[in-house]
Amino acid sequence: MRALLKNLHHVLTIAALFAVASCSKQEDQSIDPIKTGSESSVTASTAEFYWPQTPVNSLINKTLTANVGNVSKNYVLYVPDTYNANYNKWPLVIFLHGIGEMGTDINKVRGVGLCQVVKGKQFVMVAPQCLSGWWNTAALDQFLSQIIPKFHIDPKRIYLTGMSMGGYGTWDWAETYPARFAAVVPICGGGNLSKACNLKTMPVWAFHNADDPTVSVNNSRDMVKAIKACGSTVIKYTENATGGHNAWTKAYADPNLYTWMLAKHK
Repeated sequence: MRALLKNLHHVLTIAALFAVASCSKQEDQSIDPIKTGSESSVTASTAEFYWPQTPVNSLINKTLTANVGNVSKNYVLYVPDTYNANYNKWPLVIFLHGIGEMGTDINKVRGVGLCQVVKGKQFVMVAPQCLSGWWNTAALDQFLSQIIPKFHIDPKRIYLTGMSMGGYGTWDWAETYPARFAAVVPICGGGNLSKACNLKTMPVWAFHNADDPTVSVNNSRDMVKAIKACGSTVIKYTENATGGHNAWTKAYADPNLYTWMLAKHK
């Protein structure tokens, strides 16, 4: 009997040890490494859609798997210096270049407009390149649909701006897909007056120079007038007396533009 009790004691002891080991293993597996250390505020669901970017505070060339219509697979990306340290969703600004940057040399896009002054700004910027023809809004919208999942973007804070041909593209894209954007900034371009009422609730800040010899200032004047006639109270217009076609350098140098834009949410 004593031998039987002794054997039973050993069996119970071994079983208890296995139970403790099993519990410890389960506890270890429940620890999410993403929630440890300095990143304790990041949830698993956040990390699933978050990819750190390198480098930061710099323009880099990126590539999609294929061209999207006449929008190149190559594009210019900027992420701010605090991108990897801030797990909140970021505002996104899409910048559309002018006719001089069209083609297959993505480095041309890096040297104009918003790309020239974006460093230090607290938003993600993506600048696509038009391969030929004119900005196509359907292709641009497909391009944007591929871009958004690649970065930690706030879908309620997507902004659009462009200059010259990109100004036309900004008006057209916003008029065609107004639900996409929280605010738009078309510079020395023109839009479709028949669709102006699509923008009656859209925050718009348009820029043009009165002496523009390339794109008549009446293009912006008429768009602003038509949108106001639809009942808009959230449209702004800045017209400079001189400066020729280049209305973008002064516009993108104005810090008030970014304060205004980033305050807008859908």
